Amino acid sequence: MSAVDARNLTKSYRRKHGTTVAVDDVSLVAAEGEILGILGPNGAGKTTTVEMVAGVRRPDGGSVRVAGLDPFTERAAVRRVLGVQLQSGYLHGALTVRELAHLYRSFYGAGHDPDDLVTTLGLDEQRDVRYEKLSGGQQQRVAIVLALVGDPRVVVLDELTTGLDPQARRQVWGVVERLRDDGVTVLLVSHLMEEVERLCDRVTLLDGGRVVAHDTPAGLVAGAGLDQRVRFRVAARLSPGLLDRVPGVDGVEVRGEQVVVTGHGELLQEVSTALVRAGVVATETRLERATLDDAFLALTGRPLGDDPTRATTEEAA
Repeated sequence: MSAVDARNLTKSYRRKHGTTVAVDDVSLVAAEGEILGILGPNGAGKTTTVEMVAGVRRPDGGSVRVAGLDPFTERAAVRRVLGVQLQSGYLHGALTVRELAHLYRSFYGAGHDPDDLVTTLGLDEQRDVRYEKLSGGQQQRVAIVLALVGDPRVVVLDELTTGLDPQARRQVWGVVERLRDDGVTVLLVSHLMEEVERLCDRVTLLDGGRVVAHDTPAGLVAGAGLDQRVRFRVAARLSPGLLDRVPGVDGVEVRGEQVVVTGHGELLQEVSTALVRAGVVATETRLERATLDDAFLALTGRPLGDDPTRATTEEAA
């Protein structure tokens, strides 16, 4: 049984000038102990999709199961196995971090020690600070504490590191990795390439409310048919055609002392071997692999950060 099984989800909103389709026939399946990334630009349908998975927003069509349970008809049972951290949410501003953590822990029959979680998320110094006095990044970490305090088996994390500094971001990444080690399933909504490449076992790429691609991070890049690049410098002019017949080489561009070779396969090894055999001394050699950003551009025709339509109030990420 899959930990998360969402099939053919659809969601539309009526607007003053017509109907907006936020999610169009989206399916997601996540196994136990898997981190499934949901990647896409603003307005892609990411938040609406995970809100339907969490039972926060009812789909117009399709079905959802979380640990085999329906989040709409079996809400109480789902709450015992599901933790949710969404972008938008309201917490009582007058309560301290510690009070909020203990309040949420009281909602569950079993769970983590709330004080330990506060420490784990780096909030020791803010333990007795009221929520309304926290910075945006600190509030984000409180939301993660509350999502995890019931020891859920499935966790939805929506842009979990937004507003965090690099050190705090890596601290939170470590928490997510430990969740996977403990067999917890994570749905991770993000637009950060480094975050997705480090954490996610598989990625579903959304654009315009539809699934564009679904694979491992490396598989998405490979499936987009993107070349690698090897850059290096030479002291003497490179002989024309020297690298043209090297296995994996698709193109060679010489810019003065700098040479850029594009291709595929074991490109760096093949190019390096050819240069050594020819007696060419290369310096500052580096391999540049295609990224998820590159794959998204290849699959959709636009960069990930490009937002042709502003996000609606229902779809903020």
